[in-house]
Amino acid sequence: MSKDYAQLALKMHEENKGKISVVSKVKVENRDELAVAYTPGVARPCQEIHKNKDDVYRYTSKGNIVAVVSDGSAVLGLGNIGAEASIPVMEGKAILFKEFANVDSFPICLKTNDVDEIVNTVKLMEPVFGGINLEDISSPRCFEIESRLKKEMDIPVFHDDQHGTAIVVASAIINYSKLSGKNIEDLEIVINGPGAAGLAIGKILLSMKVKNVIFCNEYGAINEEMDNLNWAQKDMLDITNIRNERGTLKEVIKGKDVFIGVSAPNLLDREDIKTMADKSMVLAMANPIPEIMPDEAKAGGALVVGTGRSDFPNQVNNVLAFPGVFRGALDVRASDINEEMKIAAAYAIANTIGKEEISSENIIPDPFNKDVTNNVANAVKKAAIKTKVNRI
Repeated sequence: MSKDYAQLALKMHEENKGKISVVSKVKVENRDELAVAYTPGVARPCQEIHKNKDDVYRYTSKGNIVAVVSDGSAVLGLGNIGAEASIPVMEGKAILFKEFANVDSFPICLKTNDVDEIVNTVKLMEPVFGGINLEDISSPRCFEIESRLKKEMDIPVFHDDQHGTAIVVASAIINYSKLSGKNIEDLEIVINGPGAAGLAIGKILLSMKVKNVIFCNEYGAINEEMDNLNWAQKDMLDITNIRNERGTLKEVIKGKDVFIGVSAPNLLDREDIKTMADKSMVLAMANPIPEIMPDEAKAGGALVVGTGRSDFPNQVNNVLAFPGVFRGALDVRASDINEEMKIAAAYAIANTIGKEEISSENIIPDPFNKDVTNNVANAVKKAAIKTKVNRI
């Protein structure tokens, strides 16, 4: 009998009054300990930081704490449910940071959807946090918020809905290339759903020299004649769809190597997959019901099928990426998480599976594979040092 996770979650959240708490690293059980942890002793590290602001990393928790920031405007599959209702998700993100990478974090759920207010509020928190994880902010505002914060802050800013998903998808493409014998540079890829995740996936794949990426929305392949595109989607027109293809999703995927769905359920069937190139790959990530069910995609001839669900093989799960990315960035006190660091993370995830272990149902590592976070963190550190965004 399947478990009722909704009721179990409701019960767990109520009994525990949420999922996080603040735990002291030091004891305060007598006068001496109180005097060292607080007044008068605490004045000394304050004085040292005042003399040299960089010492904040030496004397406080800044170097290992991340703010999980959301405005509650695009929460999971729930939409714009508001700041208060987003807190359980952001608390969940905080415990994943801790469990998978020993990174402390705290949910910052803002009661505003105004871009300027969000940017200014996050900037004002920079003294406390070593990094900013943006979460569940609707598109296209999320692009502007991240871009401005990256320019105006001196700590790493990472929108996980975009880049966490993109990194894991890129890792799947890397291992699919090994299994299928197709070169990454030669792949023809269709991405359905040009939102935050979809656009980020396209960008990282293009950075990896993928030959051709085509974005589709509900009207088909996006092009300059469409009047419903936002500025972020229009920016991609010059570097995607190299043959200027037109048509519906079902028409555009004909002959393509890879379908990536970050959109809506039940858009494709096995007959559509049959029209794709030989040894095709289908990553159908709409939740809880994917664009096509795995058995249907397999029946259509797909070599590799992945989803966003944990009850099917090859789950695209952001927890494979963001803990290790932040662990690595924090460890070298990076000022940014750049494209080179993201690509390094993708290869680290992919290479966690040995070449001889790669199979149609083992393209992406299991989220509980204990090697993933360390591999990602080490790769990110090396990329940060190579691109000179590290400060230690």
